[in-house]
Amino acid sequence: MNELQNHSRRRMLATTGGLMAFAGLGGVPSLASAQQAAAKDAGAAAAKPLPAYADWKDLDSMIVHSANTIELRRSAFGSGVVTPLDRLFVRNNLNPPSEEIVKDPDAWTVEIKGVGKPRSFTVAELKTLGLESVPVVLQCSGNGRAWFPSEPSGTKWTVGAAGCVIFSGVPVKALLEAVGGIESGMKFMTSLGGEEIPEGLDPKTIMVERSVPVEALDDAILAWEVNGEPLPLAHGGPLRVIIPGYTGVNNVKYVKQIAFTTEQSPAKIQQTGYRFAPLGESGAPIHASIWEMPVKSWITYPSEPDQAVKAGKVQIRGVAMGGMSAASKIEVSVNGGKDWQKAEFVGPDLGPYAWREFVLSATLDAGTHELASRATNADGDVQPEERLENNRGYLNNSWRDHMLAVKVA
Repeated sequence: MNELQNHSRRRMLATTGGLMAFAGLGGVPSLASAQQAAAKDAGAAAAKPLPAYADWKDLDSMIVHSANTIELRRSAFGSGVVTPLDRLFVRNNLNPPSEEIVKDPDAWTVEIKGVGKPRSFTVAELKTLGLESVPVVLQCSGNGRAWFPSEPSGTKWTVGAAGCVIFSGVPVKALLEAVGGIESGMKFMTSLGGEEIPEGLDPKTIMVERSVPVEALDDAILAWEVNGEPLPLAHGGPLRVIIPGYTGVNNVKYVKQIAFTTEQSPAKIQQTGYRFAPLGESGAPIHASIWEMPVKSWITYPSEPDQAVKAGKVQIRGVAMGGMSAASKIEVSVNGGKDWQKAEFVGPDLGPYAWREFVLSATLDAGTHELASRATNADGDVQPEERLENNRGYLNNSWRDHMLAVKVA
């Protein structure tokens, strides 16, 4: 998978005229102005209620952008590796199906195509084939979009469209053993969601169907449980595809069909949506698809812009993820990236696709400090200073964008 990641990154640069053509376009907003804008958006969103299908969420911890986009506040991540479900972000491309589908989750069916013995399985039948639990970072492709100066369309997420959870289900490899393996020549695993398509619309223009390279199935599961609980509707229940290391949109909710195919899905969400296109251009198949997550980190404490921190020893905390390989190193700066100190990972190591908590014990004098974090993964990829500009604000892992200005008194 590392080869795929590197190829995708080279393609991003090749199709956009190189890194210099991306970085800094449109100007770089100041840290203060960026935080003020984010705070303004958060304040406006805070007045919105939770939608009925997610009304069990902890409203005080969430920012409700819309009925289908709900973000965790930066200050509400807490200090546990695993994100509680009532604080896990929500992102739906379409309105979710009826709550009726999770009342008898074992009865949900998924059709398997492009294999030796095509057939359908109920969730109850899937449960007889195998079980695996996979800790993963679940993150929206647009997490960090709020800091793009080009103001791309889409929800202005800051850091809260992400969480680390444990999904449980049947490994796709075990499923394939039961259906005679993949047919020869298939290059993609294509998953179709079970959202209802309004009458009169071309399904291809709206359906959630995503294709990923067939190699991605190595660690993939079909999950019916998360954090030890039945998968709720808000997070894709009764059944969801989980592809560790890939952005949220590829982890298709309410999955009703998995097909192994020679070509990528013809759906708009695959062909033109979620493509790494240059500013001013629409997404197209010539642009790299938004698949793998890059190395990334951010500070979660201290993070309240209106609350001063007491001068002296401060435990600076945050989370770091490696993307397609484990986070192996984390550094923290208290002066805007001029100097870096090695921080320590704390808490359990849940595997390469989960994030790690980190802490740096620092002495902070009175004044304003710019706190930043920079992660490195096991493949040697280092979190960059600048974002890669693109038309929809995807895959922002810039440490400078995620930096915080903190008052110390």
